[in-house]
Amino acid sequence: MEKYYKTECNSPIGKLTLCATKDALIGVWIEGQKYFCDTVSETIEKDDLKIFDETKKWLLEYFKGNKPKINDLKLAPIGNEFRQRVWKILCEIPYGETITYGEIAEIITKEKGIKRMSAQAVGGAVGHNPISIIIPCHRVVGKNGSLTGYAGGLEVKKYLLNLEKSEIMSTI
Repeated sequence: MEKYYKTECNSPIGKLTLCATKDALIGVWIEGQKYFCDTVSETIEKDDLKIFDETKKWLLEYFKGNKPKINDLKLAPIGNEFRQRVWKILCEIPYGETITYGEIAEIITKEKGIKRMSAQAVGGAVGHNPISIIIPCHRVVGKNGSLTGYAGGLEVKKYLLNLEKSEIMSTI
């Protein structure tokens, strides 16, 4: 059975819990967020993993307003095939830009050759993203650009979008 390790770090949005295997990040959760640590059951406290050091450096750069690359970290979020596909799409959203749940649904329907997909199904996958901030689920907005649904809370979503100088924030 795979062992999961965790550590914590402070950030401008509160305490973050990081979770990983020996060499891959599987979770970043904001204290008090919905679905906190829901993809892992048992974890072992361990602060000295290389992936934790790399993640903390990544987050430090991000919160300074820089744009570290997602693929600088080895990510291994736990989820079914549908959720994995949605999270992959999230990783493709550039800094400062947003996409709607419906647009993600359209991408998947085209790939799968199906007629339609529920934006709510996409919303469920986005909401269960286990690697907050790094897999940028905060860049997903409602149909008319409304800031809906963020497991870390709407104030955190606003903070992250402002940090990234997202154009959508000038319209709200």
